[in-house]
Amino acid sequence: MTRCAVYGNGSWGTAFAMVLADAGCEVVLWGRRAELADAVNRTHVNPAYLPGVRLPETITATSDPAAAAAGAEFAVLAVPSQTLRGNLAAWAPLLEPDAVLVSLMKGVELGTAKRMSEVIAEVADAGPERVAVVSGPNLAGEIANRQPAASVVACADEDVAKRLQAACHTGYFRPYTNTDVVGCELGGAVKNVIALAVGMADGMGLGDNTKASLITRGLAETSRLGRAFGADPYTFAGLAGMGDLVATCSSPLSRNHTFGINLGRGMTLAEAVAATSQTAEGVKSCESVLDLARRSGVEMPITEAVVDVVHNGKPTGRVVKELMSRSAKAERR
Repeated sequence: MTRCAVYGNGSWGTAFAMVLADAGCEVVLWGRRAELADAVNRTHVNPAYLPGVRLPETITATSDPAAAAAGAEFAVLAVPSQTLRGNLAAWAPLLEPDAVLVSLMKGVELGTAKRMSEVIAEVADAGPERVAVVSGPNLAGEIANRQPAASVVACADEDVAKRLQAACHTGYFRPYTNTDVVGCELGGAVKNVIALAVGMADGMGLGDNTKASLITRGLAETSRLGRAFGADPYTFAGLAGMGDLVATCSSPLSRNHTFGINLGRGMTLAEAVAATSQTAEGVKSCESVLDLARRSGVEMPITEAVVDVVHNGKPTGRVVKELMSRSAKAERR
């Protein structure tokens, strides 16, 4: 039986642990709070993040990172993206030397503008054959209820991607392999930013034309950024691109979309943060995505507008007018 460690017992980490267990793996779920680990072991429910969802008995929980790492073939990382570097520095010495490090995170690191796989490779001194990512329309609440979903598992080494695919393939979770790690990660990171923009439009009471325009032009921004870093353009037409973007921009289960709605209704950043129980990755990653774009000379006006609202305090109505008044151009630019 394949042994997997999942570091991060939030809703997505717990849901993916369930997928791994349903696929036949033995899973250890790590979280900081010993009392929450005890509750999972005692009741087979994560009361803090997935209340009411019974977890398979092949999942055990711990607050000891070494216990989670022991014998794990896959080490799945499901912590907020801006905490990855510090956490992984502590965990890396505990991991098996040939363990595959799997990122569930969808963000870009502040300050360095590095993708999560780049942070993993640097901190854990892991080659590309040991770093994989999972991306796609993966709303944790739906997957935890075993509703059908598809996703992408990406690794530069196709054989490793196939091993991960086998480890998480169930009757309700269908993973496809890909070797385009860059494209899958950028699709996952930027869609959170676009979901904030779509949420703001919803909060302002704007209609479906506005939201469809933001989603479509947001995909264009993502594709431009991906091309600058050598991503396969077909990736953005697939599950890790358009699929993830549509789900995150349209679902009430999306944290980023909900956060954007609150901003569009006039909440301040502090008020929106207070109203959000879990991390909305786009709130911080919008700055690092824009930083990455500027470093590579890529124009991303929607991302820039989101940063203006979220971090520069610019009114949403003013940002909409500025976006609409930009100079006209051909669509494929």
